[in-house]
Amino acid sequence: MDSVKRAARIVFFVLALAGAGAIGYGFSQAFGTGSGVSLCSLGSPKEVALETYIQAHAEELQQPAGTDDTPVTFVVRPGETAADVAKRLEEAGLITDAELFRRYLQYEGLDAGLEAGIYTLRQTMTIPEIAQALQSGQRPEQVVTVREGLRIEEVAAEVAAQTGIPEVEFLDLVTTGWRATDLANYGFLTTIPPTATLEGFLFPETYRLPEDATAYDVVDRMLSTFDQRVTPEIRQAGAERGMTLYEMVTLASIVEREAVIDEERPIIASVFLNRLEAGWPLGADPTVQYALGYDEQTGTWWRTLYFDQLGVESLAEIDHPYNTYRHPGLPPGPICSPGLASIEAVAFPADTDYFYFIVNCQANDGSHLFAATEEEHYANFALCGGGQ
Repeated sequence: MDSVKRAARIVFFVLALAGAGAIGYGFSQAFGTGSGVSLCSLGSPKEVALETYIQAHAEELQQPAGTDDTPVTFVVRPGETAADVAKRLEEAGLITDAELFRRYLQYEGLDAGLEAGIYTLRQTMTIPEIAQALQSGQRPEQVVTVREGLRIEEVAAEVAAQTGIPEVEFLDLVTTGWRATDLANYGFLTTIPPTATLEGFLFPETYRLPEDATAYDVVDRMLSTFDQRVTPEIRQAGAERGMTLYEMVTLASIVEREAVIDEERPIIASVFLNRLEAGWPLGADPTVQYALGYDEQTGTWWRTLYFDQLGVESLAEIDHPYNTYRHPGLPPGPICSPGLASIEAVAFPADTDYFYFIVNCQANDGSHLFAATEEEHYANFALCGGGQ
């Protein structure tokens, strides 16, 4: 290989001194049009020599440095020349010939387009592929993770903790401010109540965002992800059940707060759908927790519902629109951001005759005991000591 490279460099030097027309004709006849590099446009002797050099290495240009497809982070530093970058690419094992890479950049006019930034490259990429990849660097970024089952205030707190975005700024945007921005143009938001916040639609996910991302940028990504992940098939399934998307997300948010095990989400959804169809109150504890709001003593938005602390004998005594023990049907809106699994559970629920469920205290794994009748429910209740 070294002898081939030396020979090519000699050819390069000789051609640089030769006349453009005759040399161009000879090499175009030798290489033809099937080599992937054209000699149809000849310029100065230097340009001809460069073109001929690239032509002589046409096969090498299409040969990756190796077979390892593992992503490699490569940083182009501000002020680096094409030669600097080529040398470090070779040292990193991403190319096998730094000079060929540098001259390919020069030949294609890409050397001036090298941009400082962070790149993800692979050993399996060819020189032309790497050269193109290095034309647009990634801006410094940050990772933001939003968990399932958080109400809008908790989402704002998590975003603020992971970014420089003030919590109040984020809250202002997702409660009322979004309507005065392009965020209101998302089609699925046109069907929500006129006074609704974005509760339920801030899709829980891990997001990679620019380092200088604004509250608008974060919310836009969340809504865009919701729009992509909640597919037309999911929406159609809900529509066939007579539910709007807003109603689906509302019920899914309750399922999200009730379920621990993914396999149970469609079953829990079926319980609530059975209750709705029968005209029963949903009787969902998380809706009461949502209604009660933040508990200063415990520092949580989801307080434990101890009757003595609440001063009630029944949760139905708590007068709030979101209290599904007191008011039949769905609450006015979502109570948290449900994940895709809970939304799918509402769209495609299990086929059951269950109307009741309680935590399976014997398994102690977050699972539930389900029942179709009141008698079965009380029997399950007794298994857990009758609440003692």
